[in-house]
Amino acid sequence: LSAVEIEGFVREGFVRVEGAFSRELAEGCRKILWMATGCAEDAPSGWTLPVVRVGEIPHPLFREAANTARLCAAYDALVGAGRWLARGSVGTFPIRFPSAEDPGDCGWHVDASFGMEEQPDFMQWRVNVRSKGRALLMLFLFSDVSEEDAPTRLRLGSHVDVARRLEAHGEAGLTIGELASTGFEESAYRAEGLATGAAGTVFLCHPFLVHSAQPLGVGRRPRFMGQPGLLPSAPLDPWREDGSPWSARSGWRSAEGVGAHRGEMRYASGLRPRSACLHDASNAAGMAGRERLTSFSVKKSFAAMTRPD
Repeated sequence: LSAVEIEGFVREGFVRVEGAFSRELAEGCRKILWMATGCAEDAPSGWTLPVVRVGEIPHPLFREAANTARLCAAYDALVGAGRWLARGSVGTFPIRFPSAEDPGDCGWHVDASFGMEEQPDFMQWRVNVRSKGRALLMLFLFSDVSEEDAPTRLRLGSHVDVARRLEAHGEAGLTIGELASTGFEESAYRAEGLATGAAGTVFLCHPFLVHSAQPLGVGRRPRFMGQPGLLPSAPLDPWREDGSPWSARSGWRSAEGVGAHRGEMRYASGLRPRSACLHDASNAAGMAGRERLTSFSVKKSFAAMTRPD
């Protein structure tokens, strides 16, 4: 990843990796997913549900897609070499079919990362400021996704807003229900991006990034996406001082800079239309002349906020 791409991750909460795996590999994975849905590609009359959810699939093709050299280098750049676990599978898969029916899963949210072991109620699953159990949220596109193909909506820079809420709750963090109790209104002023791209594109996102599904309109082809997490090999430490300014630690510091005034981050939304594609949001030319948070300033502000009294 370039310095500009990593800076985009720190500020906007994502990086878009084009050609993360090949179109041929995406096609092979898609064939497996068709079988997993119980639907036939050539029989649209059998596509009766707006979304079919498929769990983890430990097939070699998915392992290959998740562990390409390009992606592993990106994991190293964002999380740190040796600080993440290779994926042995990919999943889950919210596979969307064209339908006029409400799929019922299109609300703004963040993904839980711990507390699931003996808790059947997903609203009781938890997230904490260290992002226990999840280093990255990842969106794997196994089919071409345009603006009309129900791309995931993301609130650019919203990882900052979520971290501000989590900071006061320590290791216990908050449940998904507690986080959702505000309707994520604290990030409603943010610009929205769309996770569009060709099959083989992967979005690597900060785990606190607020996002939402969309229904797939009638007349479109089914959309195939996987949303696995990248797991840490050891507990994440946002306060680590290891001389890696352009790592995910900078992202954690940006997100956890709870003392930053909301206005200081507003440039992340104020200079982008709500329908902006994430690719445009990460474009280096588009950043020219914009206010920047340097690694030094993020680090400095975070250290000031966490210094003991």
